[in-house]
Amino acid sequence: MALIRAADVHAFLVGEAFMRAPDPGARLRELFYAEGRTMSLRPPAHAGLRHVALFVEPFEACERFYVDLLGMHVEWRPDADNVYLTSGHDNLALHRGPPPAAQGQRLDHIGLLLVRIEDVDPWHEFLRDNGVPIVAAPRTHRDGARSFYCLDPAGNRVQIIFHPPLAGALRPLR
Repeated sequence: MALIRAADVHAFLVGEAFMRAPDPGARLRELFYAEGRTMSLRPPAHAGLRHVALFVEPFEACERFYVDLLGMHVEWRPDADNVYLTSGHDNLALHRGPPPAAQGQRLDHIGLLLVRIEDVDPWHEFLRDNGVPIVAAPRTHRDGARSFYCLDPAGNRVQIIFHPPLAGALRPLR
């Protein structure tokens, strides 16, 4: 730490494990140290989890579900067995066929974020009225979120959710 300060770098100790300091471009960088290992710079922060890929069957019915009912758009169709969908700031890849036998691969659900809590129940009614299997009715969670669960045609659980910590950063895509 003394060497870094001697080089006139404004840095501060965050704990015994690492420190943070701006790079020449004023981006915050973190140094990590573990006994027996050398220090390394953490790369720039990522933009969040924005891509999910699912093996689905029936393929065409799943595409219709995400496009026609949930309002996603086809971003790219490289071939007849793959389609990439988007809502504008995310990417959902649908791959035709059952998942390969992967031990330990367990997906509980994927989520579609809503901007307003008042939109949860109308989405529930719309999907129910369109024959989408509902797994859990709308409910308000202890953290103030409100959601329900349904199934896509391949049986994947989809949570339609208003989540307060994320809602402030969202805007409707239409």
